[in-house]
Amino acid sequence: MYDCFQQNLDKLIEQDPTLRRNFPGTPFAAASINFGPRTACYPHRDWNNISWGECCIVSLGDYDEEKGGHLAFWDLGLVIRFPPGSIIFLPSALVRHSNTPVAPHEHRYSFAQYTSGGLFRWVGHGFKPVPKKLKESDEVQQKRWGDGLGMFSKLSEF
Repeated sequence: MYDCFQQNLDKLIEQDPTLRRNFPGTPFAAASINFGPRTACYPHRDWNNISWGECCIVSLGDYDEEKGGHLAFWDLGLVIRFPPGSIIFLPSALVRHSNTPVAPHEHRYSFAQYTSGGLFRWVGHGFKPVPKKLKESDEVQQKRWGDGLGMFSKLSEF
């Protein structure tokens, strides 16, 4: 998946030399910094991110990770501690997620990196918009979805 993201971003930059990476070596095309002071978000999916891809979220600040700042994965029925300095890669377009608030005297910030699915479509269609009349067959969509899911690591690979 890293190589796929890198190659897509490399093609964009080669096609338009005025573009540059946000950070050296990052495969992600975009980044957001949430300055808080107590960053929290409602349950959501990041619909515009590449559907089969991952985003990277870093938690920062000074808060008691036993009491707040947890990550919640609503569709999975899962809540995990996410202490300051933690990093997670998650398929944010697929999994509804949020985080719990921290205490009023605490601070929580976050840093996220991600890539829009539209950038993959732009590159895939020769650096032009996908024609509205274009309807990809179910077979083409299933192959692309399968190829994307195949990029996720499997437990047996660790």
